[in-house]
Amino acid sequence: MGRKFYIAIVFGIVLLVAGAVGAYAWDASRSDEIAEGITIGGVDVGGLTEEEAHRAVSDVLVKPLNEDVTVNHDGTKYLLHAEKIAVRADLAASVDGALEASQEGGLPTRLWRYATGGEVDEAIKPKVDFSEEAIAEFIETVAADVQQEPVNASVEPTSTSIEPVKEQVGYALRQEDLREKVVAAVVNPTGREVKASVEETLPEVTTADLVDQYPVYLTVDRSTFQLKLWEDLEVAKTYTVAIGAAGFDTPTGEYTIQNKAVDPTWNVPDSDWAGDLAGKVIPGGAANNPLKARWMGFFDGAGIHGTDDTASLGSAASHGCLRMAVSDVIELYDEVPVGTPIYVG
Repeated sequence: MGRKFYIAIVFGIVLLVAGAVGAYAWDASRSDEIAEGITIGGVDVGGLTEEEAHRAVSDVLVKPLNEDVTVNHDGTKYLLHAEKIAVRADLAASVDGALEASQEGGLPTRLWRYATGGEVDEAIKPKVDFSEEAIAEFIETVAADVQQEPVNASVEPTSTSIEPVKEQVGYALRQEDLREKVVAAVVNPTGREVKASVEETLPEVTTADLVDQYPVYLTVDRSTFQLKLWEDLEVAKTYTVAIGAAGFDTPTGEYTIQNKAVDPTWNVPDSDWAGDLAGKVIPGGAANNPLKARWMGFFDGAGIHGTDDTASLGSAASHGCLRMAVSDVIELYDEVPVGTPIYVG
């Protein structure tokens, strides 16, 4: 009885040892096999060896990552070339992580999983490196092309009218939003195309602001010898003026009143037409000073001034300035601050 018991114990121990050896051997034989249920970047690598998993992930994940990323905006496509992005995926670390996850839980847990076909619920996100600098430069390029500065409302003057010009909103690329989308596309093999979005930028001056923006305006029609004073974009007064004679044409275009003076001094141009007065300075109010009462300069020596030669009004008679009756120029002077726009056409 004692001997049989002893033999039974020994036999049991042998069976246990054999079972343990077999279990370890079974576990060891699957140490290079990734457990079912594990994915790398969405790629199912369950049941694959290290080499097989590396190849599978490379085919499905890495190769597409080496394609261009496309950004669309309003029908225009911008390409971020793969060689600029320089994507590098650390597959070795990802596969090692899958193998480590396969060994979690201890021997009994793994043996039970082998026997029952159980799975390990593990999704490994591969580490992907890329050129942040290339993405930043790309977004700046897109922004420069997409961006439109807002345009303030303004007026379009002619010699006889002032037409309001409506403001225009601008557009600015939502750069941080696009950067996030591009980065997501860079690391996502199935989403290599994204849409850029913009936001409106508002002008500082709208048509509703034009009256405040242009409280006073002057227009000159040389063909009819008329100067119009506009207040709040409406004609307030029309004056008859003299303009420059042939060869001494009044400058045309859009200017502003640059300076003003009461009883202005006349710095006589050093020109043949000035005769003996050429180069001299004639004080304001002097009988031989043709700049009577007021002066409003707008361009390179040309300006608006009074004259006692009222017969010249309504003709081309001056040396480039705009002549007005003395009473008219005094009246106009008080309505026109420095900086007032003037259009001569």
